[in-house]
Amino acid sequence: MGRDRDQHIVIVGGGTAGWMAAAALARLTSARVTLVESDAIGTVGVGEATIPQIRLFNRGLGIDEAEFLRETKATFKLGIEFAGWGAPDTRYMHAFGTIGHGAGLLPFHQYWLRAQAEGKAEPLGRYSLNERAARALKMQMWPAKPGQPAPDMPWAYHFDAALYAAYLRRHAEYHGATRIEGKVAAVGRDSESGDIASVTLESGQAIAGDFFIDCSGFRALLIEQELHAGFEDWSHWLPCDRAIAVPCATMGDFTPYTRATARSAGWQWRIPLQHRIGNGLVYCSDDLSDDEAEATLLANLDGEPLAEPNRVRFTTGMRQRQWVGNCLALGLSAGFMEPLESTSIHLIQSSIARFLQMLPNGRPAPALVDEFNRQAAFEWHSIRDFLILHYRANGREGEPFWDRCRSMDLPATLSAKIEQFRASGYIHREHEELFTEPGWLQVFVGQGVLPDAYHPLADAMPSVDLERMLADIDRGIGGIVDSMPGHAQFLRAYCMPGGKPAAEMRKTA
Repeated sequence: MGRDRDQHIVIVGGGTAGWMAAAALARLTSARVTLVESDAIGTVGVGEATIPQIRLFNRGLGIDEAEFLRETKATFKLGIEFAGWGAPDTRYMHAFGTIGHGAGLLPFHQYWLRAQAEGKAEPLGRYSLNERAARALKMQMWPAKPGQPAPDMPWAYHFDAALYAAYLRRHAEYHGATRIEGKVAAVGRDSESGDIASVTLESGQAIAGDFFIDCSGFRALLIEQELHAGFEDWSHWLPCDRAIAVPCATMGDFTPYTRATARSAGWQWRIPLQHRIGNGLVYCSDDLSDDEAEATLLANLDGEPLAEPNRVRFTTGMRQRQWVGNCLALGLSAGFMEPLESTSIHLIQSSIARFLQMLPNGRPAPALVDEFNRQAAFEWHSIRDFLILHYRANGREGEPFWDRCRSMDLPATLSAKIEQFRASGYIHREHEELFTEPGWLQVFVGQGVLPDAYHPLADAMPSVDLERMLADIDRGIGGIVDSMPGHAQFLRAYCMPGGKPAAEMRKTA
């Protein structure tokens, strides 16, 4: 039986979440797609950093990368630098991609741990291509010479979230999505099933639909106010509850990495775009007043502020059910996790992908809804644990906020991961878990969580071979990075007006 081509999906709310959903559904399904939003309702608009999976989403929509970079004022992102988390004067990077290469049954880091114990290892970041390129302010996405294999260097982007939403809107409308301006004043329910049947705008216009997607932000207009999905509060593990954001002028070339700098009661983000730098301070209101937070942020900008600070209040956590009946929550209506590891946009993307795999033809089957919610909960919980690790493993002694974070009780899943790593450097990644073994490794090592021993099989490699392997990796990465152009130079040539077309660059690189 074929899919009903008259299926109508109504999206309530725009912003990044709404227009990502509209663009994907209009491009990839036969459903009619209507998005309702009001220009009078602002969006949070502070998430501008992504992880490499965003490239899959853009590619699925047939988006040209150079055009996307140009239209959204984007820069490349190779990882996140964490400053002051292990201790006030320390820095490390969670870079995308692999670190070194394994030998036999063991991953690279077991050999690195042995070499470190013997005083023969360079810092972990020396064996990461992404970190070396990021710190050298380099970027290249194809081999330096024709015929060479492309290095494993995954990348993501920093972009203007408002420009990205506008860009996706154009794609969505091109593929048939319809936008209706207005505020939702009432929600109609089916008397038998309890499903949402329609939304009525302040103008009196009623919009009926078969399926509804709630992108109404923290209000959670449909999923919570109407359907009472419930909320799982994680503020006892992630106690920051406020953020203040402000853009500032760019004073130099843009860097190919995000920076997260620990402050006295939270942390500050720095996200470099082509036309400005996005900045914000995430903090705990029990330890820092709003005025103190604003003063801290404004005192630590690269250039002059370009707008008035935008203040946001939040509670970290997720909806107990993100899909209820014929309604799916996306973005802030589904929950909130601070942007420490740039996961906000990814969680929208992964929910859209999961929904497309289970796309209902008619009334959703409860078994599919339950499975969606199970997978979503696993993903959110695993990301939550990764964020908690940053706070728990801090080395900022003498500051009440950070002292409390070091002593807090942990989820059992995170406690097990820490204990396993401390025992012998063991890191296990569940099949659906977002963050890879190198990601966990970099945070563990970067913040001083070190194992008591390395795996005994690492001793099977002769010392001379171990030293040669590490030196070869170090030298090989250095040669690749040396051959790369500067990030700003590459970006200008690749996508900016008047720059060299991408196809020409590939021929001449």
